Amino acid sequence: MSGRGRGDELGHGARWRRRRPLRTRLALAATAAVACVALGVCAAAFLVVRGALYRQLDLSLTQSARLAAQRNPDSGPGTLSGECRFLAAPACAEVVPADPGRDPGTPYLLPVAPAARDVAAGTRAPYYTAIVHAGHPARMLTTDYGKGRALQVALRADTVEDGIEQAAWWLALTAAAGMLLAALLGYWVSRTGLAPVTRLTATAERIAATRDPRHRIELPPPGRGREDEVTRLAGSFNTMLGELEQSLTAQRRLVADASHELRTPLTALRTNAELLARGDRLTAEQRERASLALGRQLREVTGLVNDLIELARDEEPQLLVEQVRLAPLVEYCVGAARAHWPGVAFRVRGPSPEEAVVVAGVPARLSRLLGNLLDNAAKFSPAGAEVEVGLVVRGEGGGGAEVTVRDHGPGIAEGDLPYVFDRFYRAGAARALPGSGLGLAMARQIARAHEAELTAEAAVGGGALFRLTFAARG
Repeated sequence: MSGRGRGDELGHGARWRRRRPLRTRLALAATAAVACVALGVCAAAFLVVRGALYRQLDLSLTQSARLAAQRNPDSGPGTLSGECRFLAAPACAEVVPADPGRDPGTPYLLPVAPAARDVAAGTRAPYYTAIVHAGHPARMLTTDYGKGRALQVALRADTVEDGIEQAAWWLALTAAAGMLLAALLGYWVSRTGLAPVTRLTATAERIAATRDPRHRIELPPPGRGREDEVTRLAGSFNTMLGELEQSLTAQRRLVADASHELRTPLTALRTNAELLARGDRLTAEQRERASLALGRQLREVTGLVNDLIELARDEEPQLLVEQVRLAPLVEYCVGAARAHWPGVAFRVRGPSPEEAVVVAGVPARLSRLLGNLLDNAAKFSPAGAEVEVGLVVRGEGGGGAEVTVRDHGPGIAEGDLPYVFDRFYRAGAARALPGSGLGLAMARQIARAHEAELTAEAAVGGGALFRLTFAARG
């Protein structure tokens, strides 16, 4: 039962600490630490003062004993001086023999203990004793007097006791004042030191209540040694809020753009489905045309949804990375583009497929990247124009490479260049063409996953030029 009770007490203490605010716990900890120091200092000071006062009194007793021995060198057992009942009187003195049989007929003025007989016999060292004499506190010294005798001298100790009591009171008041000051300083330190944490907590609670990450924690001005741990924590929290705000904004924009892009094909799908539902009213040619349109729109919606799923992850899947020979991969992608765009001429210039232009990557994802670039170039190429694909080796040993895809279409306006890789962004010249505006965004995402850089620029002489640059291997 005792063990269980102690465990319950510890459990209650831990729960109490958890329920208390951090500011309160910090203030209590600071107060307790300073209070312990103050009590320790005051206790040490009390012991020092008490020892000093008693040493002074013992020195007076030693001098009184020496004086009495000098004045009465051969006195027998009995009282030598008995005026110590007064505060300013000289010390009381008496001689005590080692043999109790030699005691005088009159009683001793001071108490005689067996230890005094041992001092007289020379078997014990001199010692000091606190006694009460005539109703007052006194201190007595018992020392050797020679020839089987001991000398006892005593002095009133009222002044010493009063001094010790006054010192105790003053030190107690000092300790109490120190504890009160420690409590005030602990509260001030906790309030000042935890102010950024308080603001951080309030901001987090406000964001949780409003679900609005635009709030920020107010930080002190930089410099002057104010970059402490709590301030850095608040700065990191502000940075995290900024990233969260950007992420939520991008998510809302993606949802809004996706709903806008899906609205048109879904409406067309519903129209064709309703039309086929009334197939008995359609001719065979109309049913065929509606079926083909329905299949084409289903493929477009499926492709759009798949692209949205890949882009919504905002990262590439962790697939097996291989050493990919870039020249054969380019030839393969260009061949697939020729089959998909039979009316567009594709011309490849650069190293032959046998040359070792090797990059680290996932072949399927790199094929998707190059396919998106080629489809984009073919879509904007006018009739009779060609798409130029270039492969340039940078550095010795095939370490770095650059793939360029250029078309001879209307090109990219200067105002559109910063946005061509954004999701669902479509320039004015592209809005009448098929597509969802996700191909280039996906191409850049794949490029970044392969630590490559994909850029767009206006080509010299017209058209658009896309550069895919792979960094040289270390």
